[in-house]
Amino acid sequence: MAAKPTEAGQVISDVARAEGGTTKGSQSAQMQSELSKQRNFDQVSSEVGSKLDTAPGSITKDDAQAVHRAESRLQGQQPPSGSISSVAQHEAAVNEGATGSTLGGTTTGSAGLNGASVDPSLQSQLDRQANFEDAASKVGGKLVNEPGNVTKEEADLLHSREQRAFGMTEKGGLASQAQHQVAENQGATSTRSNANPTNPSTQSQMDRQANYEATAATVGSKLANEPENITKEEADLLHSREHRALGHTEKGGLAAQAQHQVAENTKS
Repeated sequence: MAAKPTEAGQVISDVARAEGGTTKGSQSAQMQSELSKQRNFDQVSSEVGSKLDTAPGSITKDDAQAVHRAESRLQGQQPPSGSISSVAQHEAAVNEGATGSTLGGTTTGSAGLNGASVDPSLQSQLDRQANFEDAASKVGGKLVNEPGNVTKEEADLLHSREQRAFGMTEKGGLASQAQHQVAENQGATSTRSNANPTNPSTQSQMDRQANYEATAATVGSKLANEPENITKEEADLLHSREHRALGHTEKGGLAAQAQHQVAENTKS
């Protein structure tokens, strides 16, 4: 029996028909993109939220990064203080600090809030995280409201603070987005100044992104309206283009959803 499209999927399908099909940049493509981001966030936040409720001591840095990435992409900016991302990051930092401070059955640290003992390494981690969130808030706001004004210095600072806060920089994360935007800005400046084509590396990235978005629009529409007709070839193509465009594939993202649906279709 064919699966019925969701209410949101039906709305997107109606808009796509009115537009004459889903194409890159169309309203239906944008709606599908937002729906995919929402589904991804709902899935990841449900998993991490369950751990926060039942076993906060098991929250890891990977958990915190996954929900932070999903929430940032959904909101288009740095998640606010008090969000599930912020709570998960704090728990992950506490858990890592607790692991280091209780080795050998002893606890080290200095007096913290309310006289509680705070391990120096944990406090340092929290400070680094606060520095990152401060830079992320400023740069994230510019990425949303005035992307053409994001500077190399701002992107480099954000990259540095993300590396210091988390020990790595996330592919497709806010720092990566900022650096990509700077490359686009510099390419546009070069084009205006010299009447030359966009920097080849920037153009190549833009082409990969366009290929991914076109495939995501097509497959996303089928996921919403006729999931039983998703093929392995479509899911594999989307997976490949997502990896080429973003440098990784998102856990719970559109490609993962498509591959899961193919597995479900195969069972039936």
